[in-house]
Amino acid sequence: MSIYKPIKAKIDRVIDETPTIKTFVLIPEKPIEFTTGQFVEITVPGVGEAPFTPSSSPFVKDKLDVTIMKVGTVTEKLHEMKEGDVVGIRGPYGKGYPLDKMYGKEVLILGGGVGMAPLRSFLLTVLETPDKFKRIVLCYGARTPQDIVYKEQFEKEWMQNKYLEVFRSVDRKDETWKETEGVVTVLLDKFKMDYDNAVAVVCGPPIMMKFGTLKLLELGFKPENIYLSMEKNMSCGLGKCGHCALGRYFVCKDGPVFSYDMIMDIPEIWE
Repeated sequence: MSIYKPIKAKIDRVIDETPTIKTFVLIPEKPIEFTTGQFVEITVPGVGEAPFTPSSSPFVKDKLDVTIMKVGTVTEKLHEMKEGDVVGIRGPYGKGYPLDKMYGKEVLILGGGVGMAPLRSFLLTVLETPDKFKRIVLCYGARTPQDIVYKEQFEKEWMQNKYLEVFRSVDRKDETWKETEGVVTVLLDKFKMDYDNAVAVVCGPPIMMKFGTLKLLELGFKPENIYLSMEKNMSCGLGKCGHCALGRYFVCKDGPVFSYDMIMDIPEIWE
C-alpha cells in the first residue's frame, strides 16, 4: 500500500456523540493494521484531508472508527456526510503507545472532551489482555453531561467492567448529573496509585493536558512514565511539510505519542 495514495472506505455508520462530535464507522476496501496511538489521514473528495487517530481497537481489522469534532473545512464536510458515502484513508502513520513498557504496571488513562477518541482505542487495547496490567483506571472529564462522548459504552460496558475503575467529571453539572463536578484533575484526588510503578496516558485539550501533567508530576508520576498524545498541527503525516514541528521533533513522524521527558524542555508544547 502506498503511503501517499489513499484507499477508499465506505461510511458504514454515523453516531452522534455530542452536538459537535460524531463517530464514523468506516469499512476500508483493504484491512488497515495500526498500533493504538497511530493516526490516519482521512480524505474528503474535492475538499481536502485531515489527520485523525482511530478510536477503535486495533484488534478489529475490517472496520475503523474515527471520532471527529466539527472545527474546520474538512471536518464540517465530514459532518455532512451520510452512511454509504465514500472517503479516502491513507496511513497509518507515526508511533503509538509503547504497550510493552506498561506491562505489569498500574495504568491511568486521563482524558478530556474529544481527547477520549485515541484513548478509547488504547482502552479497548488494554482491555483485550487486562491480566497483563496490575490495574486500569480511567478518568474522563467533559464540559457538560451533553458533551460526554461514548455515553452508551461508558454506562453499559466500561462502568460494568470488573477490570476497570471509572471516574468521570463535568465542569458544569445539570439535574441529571450524579457524579463529580469540576475539572478532570479533581478526579485524581479520589484514589491512590503505586506511583513508582504506574504509567499515565493523557489526551485532551492543551490546557487540560498541561494541568493534568502538572498534577500527575505532583502526585509522584515519573516524567518518563507520562505519555501524551500530541496531535498538534499535523498536515502531511510524513514529516515533509514541517507544519507540526515541535522542538527538534515532527509530531507526525516522531509521535504523536511522546513521553513527557522527551518534550518537557520545549517551551511551546502546550500552545
